[in-house]
Amino acid sequence: MALSVENNDRLQLLLLPGFMLDQTLWDDLREGLQQLGQLHFGDLGQDDSISAMAARVLQQAPPRFILIGFSMGGYVAQAIMQQAPERVIALALLNTSARQQNPREIAGNKVQLELAKQVPFKGLTSRALASSLHPDLAHDRVLLERLQAMALRNGKDVFIRQLSALRSDGYAELHKIQCPTLIVASSNDQLSSIAESQQMLGQIATAHMVLIENCGHMTPLEKPQQLLQILSDWISSIEYRMMM
Repeated sequence: MALSVENNDRLQLLLLPGFMLDQTLWDDLREGLQQLGQLHFGDLGQDDSISAMAARVLQQAPPRFILIGFSMGGYVAQAIMQQAPERVIALALLNTSARQQNPREIAGNKVQLELAKQVPFKGLTSRALASSLHPDLAHDRVLLERLQAMALRNGKDVFIRQLSALRSDGYAELHKIQCPTLIVASSNDQLSSIAESQQMLGQIATAHMVLIENCGHMTPLEKPQQLLQILSDWISSIEYRMMM
């Protein structure tokens, strides 16, 4: 889905989803986020590399924006910072990392890719969906159905493209980020560790980190109001500095 761009004086917020997710990831925060600025939603489903995803998002993005990347979207956000740092007012990295995939992960992805090319796409596995949530929510039917619905809307072609997108080591590039940066991690995230967030924090001089307790990987679904408050406070502080 293309970015919706409108010219006005409001802050422009550009939100990037994670693997096999779409803009409905932000539904529980949407009303609150709209009070903070004009919303734009990046499409990460058309390309099979992180750099190409970043380039496509930039082609459709407003001239300057606050960039919010969740999970895989955080990798794309880091690529945007390498391609066009002057366009990013501030950066939020949610439940993400700069770690490259290890050989075991790459091999596992290859197996999934070969299987995906041979059989009809039926969405993500129950195990994959459950692992993205806090253990207490691993059987929450509403959340699982929301996640699966996003995967099914994306479909087989997006699954293949996104699974093909290798993630390189980005830690060495993080020191170049000079804009205000927010890092959000979750205490029970099984996909992006607190240690990885702390490593990013150590590389970005302008960053600060917030830890959400009792939450798995899917913070926008599991703790939407807490995440909204964190983003609201952060964006308000950026606006204040812009007015000084």
